[in-house]
Amino acid sequence: MDRAELVELLSPEGLRLLDSIGEWDAKADVVKTVAALRKQGHAPALVAAVLSQARLRAKGRAKFGEFASRMLFTEPGLEQATRLNVAALHAGRFARAGISHVADLGCGIGGDALALAAIELEVTAADADEVTAAIAAYNLTPFPQATVLHARAEEVALGGIGGAWLDPARRVTSGGSTRRLADASDYSPPLDFAFGLADRLPVGVKLGPGTDRGVIPAGAEAQWVSVDGDVVELAVWLGALARPGVGRAALVIRGGTAHELTAAADSADEPVGELGGFVYEPDGSVIRARLIGDLARSLDARMLSDGIAYLSGDRLVETPFARAFRVLERLPAEERQLRRELASRGVGTLEIKKRGVDVDPAALRTRLKLSGAASATIILTREAGRHVALLVERAD
Repeated sequence: MDRAELVELLSPEGLRLLDSIGEWDAKADVVKTVAALRKQGHAPALVAAVLSQARLRAKGRAKFGEFASRMLFTEPGLEQATRLNVAALHAGRFARAGISHVADLGCGIGGDALALAAIELEVTAADADEVTAAIAAYNLTPFPQATVLHARAEEVALGGIGGAWLDPARRVTSGGSTRRLADASDYSPPLDFAFGLADRLPVGVKLGPGTDRGVIPAGAEAQWVSVDGDVVELAVWLGALARPGVGRAALVIRGGTAHELTAAADSADEPVGELGGFVYEPDGSVIRARLIGDLARSLDARMLSDGIAYLSGDRLVETPFARAFRVLERLPAEERQLRRELASRGVGTLEIKKRGVDVDPAALRTRLKLSGAASATIILTREAGRHVALLVERAD
């Protein structure tokens, strides 16, 4: 979206038209809808902008729920925005630290600022992109204690502000395409600036979950967050926002309920042991936080093979931090033999899970020439370094 499109959209006509469209129907005939709106006398540019927003609002429900129906978005802004339930946890941390005024530097469309303002914290939000800042200002209109600036993070005066939240831009858009920045020094603002603010006030920094762990400052709390099995972010907390004694954390949110595994530092793995009756697949946040060893000990489990994030145990222990599978049978790991075994069982639908093996599940599924009414799950991995195929069923 450019400035001209935003001006059209924010006009009284644009906002009325957007509200009149209601909920976006992905199955609707878009050509017919455009023709109908044009027949009513609306300009082509306005119609395009409004329909784009209606589509983004529908898409935004996954992150913002009912709030999405009264927000504005850009495509990259929505993609990069913090989910509202995660933003609420960020906001709660600032409140518990006794911080009443937060600077949201690089606020995007305002997702985190919304959560901060919703619990009555004062917010000074800023974004370097004029259109994005204007959209954030619109989204924060219901909260008079929130101010939005069109400014670079480095330009915002921080006098009287008690803490800062930063979500550095890790992508750059050019010529209609977006690419991820590999070098943290190219982020906007750079990580040196973001982490350097911790010399002045408590700071939280949102990063991609795959960020090089080498950039995490000494003494910081690094918290990886997953939502319904998808690892969505790495939050780095500094100063009063970091919890004493917590250097690594895996926050797992499933079905709206949050569970957390914490430790002072990376945990040592358990020794490799024999395959038991159950295999556990740790949540991605636990793997990223390198807390697999602590999880194994809580489950009375052991590593299935060095360097592979599968655990095995003799009994089923319920945990929010891993998916559990009951081992039904060992199958031949060799492909032709595996195909015969699955054919003998009439398996036509196959879920393939794998770690530590160089296999493309989709290509393998095709080569296995599956047919039949039965469905099954197999785990392809290594046991004490040897390739193994396990027929399993979900146990949780």
